[in-house]
Amino acid sequence: MMRAKLWRPLSALLQRMTFTSTGHRLRIHHTAISCPSTKLRNHFLGKTFCSQFSREVTAQCWNCGAKPQQGSIPFLACSCCRAVQPIDPSVDFFHIFGLEKDYELGDVNLEGKYKDWQKKLHPDLVHSKSQQERDFAAEQSARLIDAYRTLGNPLSRAIYMLRLEGIDVNEEETISEPGLLAEIMEVREAVEEAPDSKTLNEIQSQMQEKLQEWSNSFANAFQTKKFDLALTCIRRMKYYDRVIEETRKRL
Repeated sequence: MMRAKLWRPLSALLQRMTFTSTGHRLRIHHTAISCPSTKLRNHFLGKTFCSQFSREVTAQCWNCGAKPQQGSIPFLACSCCRAVQPIDPSVDFFHIFGLEKDYELGDVNLEGKYKDWQKKLHPDLVHSKSQQERDFAAEQSARLIDAYRTLGNPLSRAIYMLRLEGIDVNEEETISEPGLLAEIMEVREAVEEAPDSKTLNEIQSQMQEKLQEWSNSFANAFQTKKFDLALTCIRRMKYYDRVIEETRKRL
């Protein structure tokens, strides 16, 4: 009986994710805001972008003055002198990996693209360079990691895509529907009381199927710009994703 209940629609809180702005590369100067914190925060979509010092993002290399070669965008590292460039806020996560802003990534080798960029941006590669370039590398590398993790996860990718559209995703949303709350408690109880790994794997399999179903629904809703429905899909995806994580911890 418990197992049958696991197939009913469920919902949950939204996941907190980092995000950036969208658009093509701007040929204007952008001045970052100085901040004492060493933790990067973006000035994208209402968030605050912090860096260890103020600087300008330009359409040419800060070190040798070379301009980006055609087809070399995004300009994260100079192809002439190999200097790591400051963050350009107009470059979004999809742009970093040379992808269209589509929810379905297909068979793209995201990990391979990520590793290729880290070979150019990792802070260890510029340890003997100026403090300025070391800071650029630290920030670019951290943002690359964020982009890779965001696009690599269906839920975080969905949240990110809505935010690129200017759609607010309430990170503090709570569940208020009594029936839905009861279902959530039942599934969590099933996970906690699972007698063996076989039962946990069964629950996880059910949740993964439901996650995929709502992921497909999100893709359709986003493509047709039905953003209210897309938000509903994200709420369900969040819950299934969380249950899957709980089962993994117990396996």
